[in-house]
Amino acid sequence: MKALQLAQPSVSPEAIQVRVVSQQMPTCGPTEAVVRVLMAAINPSDVKASLGHMPQAIFPRTPGRDYVGIVEQGPKEWLGKTVFGSGGDVGITRNGSHASYLVLPQRALLEKPAALTLKQAACMGVPYVTALDGFTKTGFPQPGEKILIGGAMGKVGLAATAIAKVYGARVIGIKRKETAALPGHACDALFNLEDPDLSAKLMEETQQRGFHLFYNTVGSPYLAMSLDVLAHKGKQILISTLERDCPFDIFKFFRKEMTFYGVDTLKKDTVASNQLLAQLETYLASGRLHLLQENMPKIYTLDQAAEAFEQTFVKGGIGLLNISAP
Repeated sequence: MKALQLAQPSVSPEAIQVRVVSQQMPTCGPTEAVVRVLMAAINPSDVKASLGHMPQAIFPRTPGRDYVGIVEQGPKEWLGKTVFGSGGDVGITRNGSHASYLVLPQRALLEKPAALTLKQAACMGVPYVTALDGFTKTGFPQPGEKILIGGAMGKVGLAATAIAKVYGARVIGIKRKETAALPGHACDALFNLEDPDLSAKLMEETQQRGFHLFYNTVGSPYLAMSLDVLAHKGKQILISTLERDCPFDIFKFFRKEMTFYGVDTLKKDTVASNQLLAQLETYLASGRLHLLQENMPKIYTLDQAAEAFEQTFVKGGIGLLNISAP
């Protein structure tokens, strides 16, 4: 059995020092379970943690936050079941899913719905936990409500769109001009950030009332525009940014009595993360939650992990490790 190991932070994406090491079958405690991992995602946060960008990340450790696998040790009623999930602690403050075996709290076990493929289950975690956490803070969209999503073709943007559609919202998406519109995306309308008439077109979508909710998955490029198109007492969810220093018109902010909500899923351990994902079980089973089939990530073996980490950093999105491959 094998596992990836990061001995220390790497100096650059091109020089990520990730080794394949032998792994013995773990022994789980009375409140734990052992999962044989089948597939595991490589998220941008996995790569950033390998570069030392996350102070809570420990070294040495096995990375990997998202997973799908089969329970091999633990409660009798769970043995042999296929489970999936994520965690802000998994792969960050303790060994993660880029390994043959993963130890989890029994309370974190979440059975994979039959409607999910292994590939889908392996890479749902971080994007959907992030999207759900944001909506949990602001309130989920109401039927017929128009919401705005920035970075709508990114992984979290696609997840937020899919969830909003389940709740009956009309979703207006924004992407960068050079970003392709993925076939089958769930946005009702899609605009380019570089459009000089963008704010006017967005206000037309709301009959000049403005949006009550903007899910900003990219941060700084959308911030100034957001203050123009949000309604009075509008809410904005922020999960990331390209620039840390983001000047904006504070008069617009406080005169509209806006609220910004920050999301940091590293603060949600695997139990809390999987409790969020469990909210989607009914929608997955019914087919109401729209998952793109056309947007499957590239699949790597453990021996290709260094390349996978680098490519995930350069291209964004998600890579996928086939742990069960020989």
